Amino acid sequence: MTGDVMGAAVIGVIILASVLLDFFQEHRAGRAAERLAEQVAVTVTTLRDGLPCALALPQLVQGDVVLLSAGNLVPADGLALEVEDFFVNQAQLTGEPYPVEKHVDPSAGFDAWLPEAGNAVFMGSSVISGSARILVMRTGSATALGQIAASLAKPAPATAFERGTRQFGLLIMRLTLAMVLFVLLVNIVHHRPLLESFLFAVALAVGLTPELLPMIVSVTLARGALRMADQKVIVKRLSAIQDMGSMDVLCTDKTGTLTQARIRLERHVDAQNQECARVLELAYLNSSFETGLKSPLDDAILQHGEVDVSGWKKLDEVPFDFERRRVSVLVARGSQRLLICKGAPEVILRLCARYEGEGGEILPLDAQARGRIEGLFDRLGDDGFRVLGIGWREVAADHPHAVITDETALIFAGLAAFLDPPKPSAGPALAAMVASGLAVKIVTGDSERVTRHVCAQLGLPITGVLTGQEIARMNDDALRARVGGVNLICRANPAQKNRVLLALKARGHVVGYLGDGI
Repeated sequence: MTGDVMGAAVIGVIILASVLLDFFQEHRAGRAAERLAEQVAVTVTTLRDGLPCALALPQLVQGDVVLLSAGNLVPADGLALEVEDFFVNQAQLTGEPYPVEKHVDPSAGFDAWLPEAGNAVFMGSSVISGSARILVMRTGSATALGQIAASLAKPAPATAFERGTRQFGLLIMRLTLAMVLFVLLVNIVHHRPLLESFLFAVALAVGLTPELLPMIVSVTLARGALRMADQKVIVKRLSAIQDMGSMDVLCTDKTGTLTQARIRLERHVDAQNQECARVLELAYLNSSFETGLKSPLDDAILQHGEVDVSGWKKLDEVPFDFERRRVSVLVARGSQRLLICKGAPEVILRLCARYEGEGGEILPLDAQARGRIEGLFDRLGDDGFRVLGIGWREVAADHPHAVITDETALIFAGLAAFLDPPKPSAGPALAAMVASGLAVKIVTGDSERVTRHVCAQLGLPITGVLTGQEIARMNDDALRARVGGVNLICRANPAQKNRVLLALKARGHVVGYLGDGI
């Protein structure tokens, strides 16, 4: 109305540049993620008319029978019909690095979300070893993973930056409106021309409006994104920079975030809980000569390359199966032949009649010694270790093969204890956050005792514990009241983790989440 075309053009260009800068920054990051996803195509081997055939994943329907083997991705949620030494990795859903054994259980039903169920497999898991036939129960968006994807598509609550920007805009609008009305009122009282008074008020409103504010904010955040890129931090959404600066609660995953997501053999102890090279040597011989797909525990044992097995040769093997829960190898060096058995500690201990005492002395495994050893691996379990038992026996020099009946009257050598160790940088980083006034909460799918052990190693005191089962029984109001007083949330599935974050936001916190999985 003032005829200032140049001024209007400048303002329009500034606003357009601000919008385009923000749009292209987020669009490029989104397109890169889409191109990466398009490179992955999944096919499924299923039974149709009694014959195996390959189908594209979208063609899979409820009631199909899927054939799975080592290396496959589980394409849907389903029940195990037939299994053979079937182990899957559910870390994407639970955060736990250890393989999970699945078996057939006709008496058990199918839970929509219970990764701990031994008879159910879930989309997003990968097959570590063995094979299985799976009855498809849920596909696509109905699966546990699909429900997570659907929750991600829902609009997120307004961030602190968005709320602050909106409040500031409303404040400017109220002040401008009040000023315009005041100017109009004054001009009307003084009997000024109405049109001139209105144009003056509009000009005043334009002058009070911070037209350059969006441009300044976008340029400032873009500059911050570039500086963070120099530190190898990718910023996908510019406003996240301001949100991170306003954060007062950080929720972090455990596996792969605070820990190395790499299982390591931490201890190899004898029956007296003393570090023992003999236990490591026997475990290494067993894992080294074991055939088939090795578990992460075997890989952790084989990391100890200082063990010399060059003089040994393998004669035979009794492979692992889920019923026996152990594997045995028959090895020889010169005239000496040993059967070395490795497996679940309670199983190995049950097969033993003697144990190695101090100095390698072979002693009878009486009730007192058996109780002491059981207490030892219980304590290791309470400290968050995954434990394997090691037993052995010497066989005759002409013993040609290893059979299941040979796994009797063993000598208990000791225990191998495994752990996913914390990252060296995690402890100092958490301490720095706490010192700066940030509340740190661990939200994980792992068990409470393992997480407590990791927190103790990181020097993070525990103020309260909340489990996934407790969260499932709470409504949103109860969760909002409870979540403020705890800093350790265990056995939580991704949907429950999301509920925890929303509950903290509802309490007025600016919440950040750190994790390498869902």
